[in-house]
Amino acid sequence: MTAFAAACVFSGLVVLLHDGVSLRVWEKPTRMLLAFTALVAVVACRPSRKALWWGLIGGTVAGACVVGYQRVIEGIDRPGGMMNAITFGDIVLCMGLMCLAAVLDFRGRQRLWPALGVVAGLAGSLATGTRGGWVAIVFAALLFLKYGHYLRGVFAKSAAALVGVLVAGAFLVPQTGMGQRLEQGVSDVQTYFNGGSAYTNVGVRLELWKGATLLIAQHPLVPVGPVQVHEELGALVKAGTLQPFVLEAEHFHNDALQALVYGGVLGLLIWFGTLLMPFLFFLRMLRSHESAPAGLVATALAGMLLVLGYFGFGLTEVIFYSTRSAMFYALMLFVLMGLCLNAREEQA
Repeated sequence: MTAFAAACVFSGLVVLLHDGVSLRVWEKPTRMLLAFTALVAVVACRPSRKALWWGLIGGTVAGACVVGYQRVIEGIDRPGGMMNAITFGDIVLCMGLMCLAAVLDFRGRQRLWPALGVVAGLAGSLATGTRGGWVAIVFAALLFLKYGHYLRGVFAKSAAALVGVLVAGAFLVPQTGMGQRLEQGVSDVQTYFNGGSAYTNVGVRLELWKGATLLIAQHPLVPVGPVQVHEELGALVKAGTLQPFVLEAEHFHNDALQALVYGGVLGLLIWFGTLLMPFLFFLRMLRSHESAPAGLVATALAGMLLVLGYFGFGLTEVIFYSTRSAMFYALMLFVLMGLCLNAREEQA
């Protein structure tokens, strides 16, 4: 709550003290702070954890069906339901990874349901064609390598191994397009650094990151508004330093660079705090209860996967740019925190 409150206060001060920043900049941090009411509701009403797990399972399956229908039946190359394909793919993958943690809170054959959610999350993300989620899968793998001893039972360990098998299989099967997307990304990077066209999926990002670093060097400590950023980018384009297409982009395709450009170093630290402090909360929950029940371990791991997923998504995309994705993060975070606190109290 301290981290989100700091972000809200910082955005409010920027709006008040900077003429070039509109009041809408304050809206999203305020909504994310007010999401703490979800924690209050969970602690007060004590809902069943299974309600969340079943919601995640149903959400991933429904999401995979929607984008699968759009891609196979309607022929849409980059389906995204009713939102941006990258955002949709990242969120459904994040839900699928949290289903992996939910496996620990099920017994017997019921564990097949969260395992289905894992598969649906991966399939849904794969159908959208997004590559940013692959980084999140790597972070999730590192997390389970570190805390794999919490995966008690053969089925839980098998479910974790299933993710690796599915990802490897998706790369090897040409029909999925993952191998082709990877080759395209490597080709785009090589073309960009060899002086070829920068107007490719990856080339655009590299050019925007270059522009962001140049802007940060001009004002690393002072928050700026969108009008000033656009004018400074225009000057760099006019000087021939950047390609003209950077002026058409809405953001810099990287959360850290976005925070640095618009908020300076302090803005970056505050943004990072909304990831780091929740992660430390879940980590402390996990480490302080070595003999914790499955419910506490599952919710703590799900929270860590949520944070790591959003951090990974933000390396190649501004996942917090969309209000829907930002609110999904904040609400899910506080719900999981409330469930962790309830599970700890039940243990005591």
